[in-house]
Amino acid sequence: MSKTKVLIVEDYRPLVETLEYQLKRAGYEVYRAADGREALNQAKLYLPDVVVLDVDLPVLSGVEVCKQLRSDATTKDTLILMLSALGEESDQVVGFAVGADDYVVKPVESYKVLLQRIKALLRRREPSMDDADAISRCGVTVDRRRFVATIEGEAVKLTKSEFRLLDTLIRQPGRAFDRSELVDAALGEDTMVLERTIDVHVRALRKKMNAHADLVETVRGIGYRFREE
Repeated sequence: MSKTKVLIVEDYRPLVETLEYQLKRAGYEVYRAADGREALNQAKLYLPDVVVLDVDLPVLSGVEVCKQLRSDATTKDTLILMLSALGEESDQVVGFAVGADDYVVKPVESYKVLLQRIKALLRRREPSMDDADAISRCGVTVDRRRFVATIEGEAVKLTKSEFRLLDTLIRQPGRAFDRSELVDAALGEDTMVLERTIDVHVRALRKKMNAHADLVETVRGIGYRFREE
């Protein structure tokens, strides 16, 4: 059985060496790139399962690398975990908007936690097929089998986390989900993140829903719900 491949894209050598050591110790096959252009070349050559991607890179930024990986048919489904010293909510919104699957703020306090987040990403790589039926409410349709969401018949390009979040909410309209429940549903129950991270995903989802954004309602002090018809 082939090893899971991880591409580390980072120009700070001490971090790269420590992370590479930890990943290899955990049984991963590891590749390295020190700038954005090299990252794209390595990704196309080795087709990694996960890219650990620094945002502040030479030549091409991590944001641009993420965009290009998502736009290339050979790498569009690659899992991307962004690393950044930029920890503001707006920075995370940008990362998720361009297609990152997870976002970790540097400095890395625990490599064990970082490895757990990579494992969690791999566990939720494929969408659940337990319930393959499509569901439609208020002009919004979510189809688990095809992994497609549409609004008034027009396809909406969602990240995996945004899709799962919408799928969870729309299937139980009127029910108020607290943030911890939505973290489990959208990001995976093994994901180790602050519950407020779900707010970032909700904002990104609402933005993509445009005029239908108000269907995802805020329940003050609790979390979110999909509006009842």
